[in-house]
Amino acid sequence: MALWDRFKDSAKTMQTQLDAKKNDLKSGGFRDASMAMCALVAAADGSIDAAERQRVASLIATNEVLKNFTADDLQTRFNDYCQKLTTDFDFGKVSILQTIGKVSKKPTEARAVIQIGIVIGGADGDFDKAEQAVVREACFAVGIAPTEFDL
Repeated sequence: MALWDRFKDSAKTMQTQLDAKKNDLKSGGFRDASMAMCALVAAADGSIDAAERQRVASLIATNEVLKNFTADDLQTRFNDYCQKLTTDFDFGKVSILQTIGKVSKKPTEARAVIQIGIVIGGADGDFDKAEQAVVREACFAVGIAPTEFDL
């Protein structure tokens, strides 16, 4: 089986796991960390173009787990995190990793945030090295070994 096929199967499994835990993923900390993760993945290469922002926003709107929150609230938070990254990528990234790290004491939420990053990163058919790298950094922020996700 090709590497990409294994990744697609893994992303589907992760989404299924997320869906199963939907009722446990309703906290404000999870919401914030998820949107921070989505922005970080969207900006993994150091910039966010309009098409990428739209693609990620559309994925957020259709993700079953994120339907626990209002679409307007998610959009506002995602856009705010994107703005931090476009204003000053390095400083914004530090701030966003801190936001993601706030769920580290809740293992279910921490794992779900990482899974969302992987699902979002691979949704376009190419979970590239820059996206993998920022998800690895997020793993360290929440205290989960990246090897648990084959990163």
